[in-house]
Amino acid sequence: MKLHYNHTRYACYLGYITQAIVNNLAPLLFVTFQDQFSVSLEKIGLLISFNFGIQMIVDILAAKFVDKIGYRICTVAAHICCTAGLIGMGVFPFLFADPFIGLLTAVFINALGGGMIEVVISPIVESLPGDEKASAMSLLHSFYCWGHVGVVILSTLFFVTAGVSNWYILTAVWALLPLFNTFFFAKVPLNTSHMEEAPMPLRKLFSMKLFWIFLLLMICSGASEQAMSQWASLFAERGLGVSKLLGDLLGPCAFAVLMGASRVFYGKFGARINLKHFIMCSAVLCILSYLLATLSPWPLLSLAGCALCGLSVGIMWPGSFSLSCEYCPQAGTAMFALLALGGDIGCAAGPGLVGAVSNAAGDSLKIGLLFAIIFPVLMFLTVMGLKRMKRSAA
Repeated sequence: MKLHYNHTRYACYLGYITQAIVNNLAPLLFVTFQDQFSVSLEKIGLLISFNFGIQMIVDILAAKFVDKIGYRICTVAAHICCTAGLIGMGVFPFLFADPFIGLLTAVFINALGGGMIEVVISPIVESLPGDEKASAMSLLHSFYCWGHVGVVILSTLFFVTAGVSNWYILTAVWALLPLFNTFFFAKVPLNTSHMEEAPMPLRKLFSMKLFWIFLLLMICSGASEQAMSQWASLFAERGLGVSKLLGDLLGPCAFAVLMGASRVFYGKFGARINLKHFIMCSAVLCILSYLLATLSPWPLLSLAGCALCGLSVGIMWPGSFSLSCEYCPQAGTAMFALLALGGDIGCAAGPGLVGAVSNAAGDSLKIGLLFAIIFPVLMFLTVMGLKRMKRSAA
């Protein structure tokens, strides 16, 4: 069968599902890691920050080497790493004298693959034929959400039927998807030759004021999303006192469903919507959702706040990417890599801040999550500043 650009798009969708697996499977097991391996809450926070920290390093390096190595080699290597990392998550803790070092090793390998996927998939989709790039980008990023939903629902089904004690088998099962996509990406056609020929020098990119604005937007996007996403499962179980099944379904699963719905909505109707207005409204909704999750006296209403946060952050990451492509169309791979770096800085900073503040407040996740409200506030103010810049320029 001859493969065409639609197959390339499907491979990219599977790539984002793969990234969702490596980022969101471990958080479902945090309580298990605590109980089985005596991993403290502080070390759980380190696992999160280490994951996104390694992805940051990959983002920095990718700005230099992706154009030289080529997109196909990078995507295939990324999926190999994700396959090995997911298998390792279920194996390494039992092989190492210190199970936490085994978990860190698996997270390291997963982060290499996840970071590379983040850098290369968006420009691959951006390069495909078609006019409505912002809608295509939003639809692409929705598959991260559907991957997140699949991870929560299918993993929960596995826990109910096979038992949480068999979690190490589940990690190997999830590794089958990146294994398949390794071979798929080796065959699909790519349209990236024009991006690999003449990338914008980093010095010129750093001299652009707009680049730094978009970098800040990406930091706020990643932090607003992951501060809630990474801690939602543990927050529901330990902070709100609900069962794992109910907590996962009404917390991280509902979060991912609504985040995906937001991205599909913009993917379908984006041509009629002012993207900057949409992002600002989403930031306000994000602020309200954090307040609801942390200040409500009723657990179910707090879980509703967690879910509503997913709806609010849906457009932030792909919307920031799309705005950067609109304002800086010639920036190329270097910009995608550095914006992904900004996103990962936020992904590490958001959960890291929650963990640090929670630890200082006597393991109170409610207080930790309340501090994360600073990120959607900054997001709103930054987009407002971007609007004023364009108005003054006109």
